[in-house]
Amino acid sequence: MFDASARKKLVEVRNLKMHFPVYAGLFRKHIGDVKAVDGVSFDIYDGETLGLVGESGCGKSTCGRAVLRLYDVTDGTIRIENDDIAGMSQNQLRAKRPAMQMVFQDPQASLNPRMTVAAIIGEPLDEHTSLNKTQRLDRIYELMDAVGLNRDYANRYPHEFSGGQRQRIGIARALALNPKFIVCDEPIAALDVSIQAQVVNLLEDLQDKLGLTYLFISHDLSMVRHIADRVAVMYLGKIVELASRDDLYAEPLHPYTKALLSAVPEPDPSLMSTTERIILTGDVPSPASPPKGCNFCTRCPAVMDICHRHDPEFRTVLPGRQVACHHYDKTNIQSAGETAP
Repeated sequence: MFDASARKKLVEVRNLKMHFPVYAGLFRKHIGDVKAVDGVSFDIYDGETLGLVGESGCGKSTCGRAVLRLYDVTDGTIRIENDDIAGMSQNQLRAKRPAMQMVFQDPQASLNPRMTVAAIIGEPLDEHTSLNKTQRLDRIYELMDAVGLNRDYANRYPHEFSGGQRQRIGIARALALNPKFIVCDEPIAALDVSIQAQVVNLLEDLQDKLGLTYLFISHDLSMVRHIADRVAVMYLGKIVELASRDDLYAEPLHPYTKALLSAVPEPDPSLMSTTERIILTGDVPSPASPPKGCNFCTRCPAVMDICHRHDPEFRTVLPGRQVACHHYDKTNIQSAGETAP
């Protein structure tokens, strides 16, 4: 069991917003914004894996990229090792890049097809270190060994590898500068099921050996349950629930989390027959025009009048558990079961 109280905070995100402007008309008038990430706050502790889950289009990947300042954020603070990178210039960010890296979703698209494996893995070393040719090659071989790639493949090109091998190349590149924090943006989504387990096991082994900290973004709830220490659930640009993995999967609090977890297939037929499947009606609203009040009010099976008027505060309702739902606004909550919708 992951003990957050015994660890220091490596990443602190507060009120992160990532809005993309929408222009229309002959004169490109600004008519609104797509609120891809709208006021997200969370912490990631040293050595922890925080899972970020939600349906497609909820803003998971945008959030991960914004945390690494691959976008210029609209508002909020992002502190990594006590340095607020949200307002840093590109020159200042360059000095921070070795500490924070990313493993991208599509290993085919994230690798330059005209570069060899050695060139791809060695590119961060060229940019951020002063290693000579021999030291650089030794480091490349060391990284290939770490991710399970044969050294003989160093002069091959990405198209000569399988999807799982290409993802290992991406992981080796991310590890080149000895980062402390890695954002894994659905690193297994484009892989076969048999290969997914290999990549996840590799990530876990590397975390144990190197003391890495992950933000693991995925829509695969079963895989997140396997790898994450804590889980944040995202809906329409906002985090609606954050809790330890065991607590969240055993007793979800937010109505959306309950519906999301009810969709996870149960391999045991005897348990499958007793599992209640929650079917949500309606479509996900557009992030360009979210509903008034709670973002989930248009689909929530436990909606109340206040949900249509006021956006619920994301608050701590039980030790280690945060949720944004009006059903948990009472300050005298004794247990989740007494007030659960």
